[in-house]
Amino acid sequence: MKIYTKSGDEGQTSLVGARVPKTDHRIEAMGDLDELNSFIGLARSKAGSIEVKEQLIVIQHALFDCGSDLMYAVPKESRLSKDATHDLERWIDALTELAPPIEKFILPGGTEAASTLHVARTVCRRVERRLLRVEEAKHLIPFINRLSDYFFTAARYENAVGHKADIEYVRSAHVFKRKEENNE
Repeated sequence: MKIYTKSGDEGQTSLVGARVPKTDHRIEAMGDLDELNSFIGLARSKAGSIEVKEQLIVIQHALFDCGSDLMYAVPKESRLSKDATHDLERWIDALTELAPPIEKFILPGGTEAASTLHVARTVCRRVERRLLRVEEAKHLIPFINRLSDYFFTAARYENAVGHKADIEYVRSAHVFKRKEENNE
């Protein structure tokens, strides 16, 4: 099998059931998903914790499901698991408990894994903005929105595992409140 087909040399590509310009919002969203998935692969190769490595593999499969959902000219039942967003929320809660408390905005960085996860977070936010332009992708937004929160939390956890303190933004107010403070 040849990798190159030459069918896209004129600026068109295929969805299942239609040919579209490579500038189509769906195609651009799939490209952004691919970029995000590549950064996740890089983060997984650098992660210090088994939990995060395993979670990132699950996320990579879910992102392929998202891309698959976008591939059909006529939308069909979503391949993205109905539990995918819930799984992210569960992982966020667990990793938050294991990371140091946070009160202020932090600068992206720390360990190589954390830094790569912060890059994935920013690419994920771009994916979300792109998907908002694709009517057939609205069902993916909660997962992608939660995914950027996961990357932030996983980056903080990787810094904790790597014994690197998060660096607080020097002019940040106390913006993160603990649950007990919110209930007063």
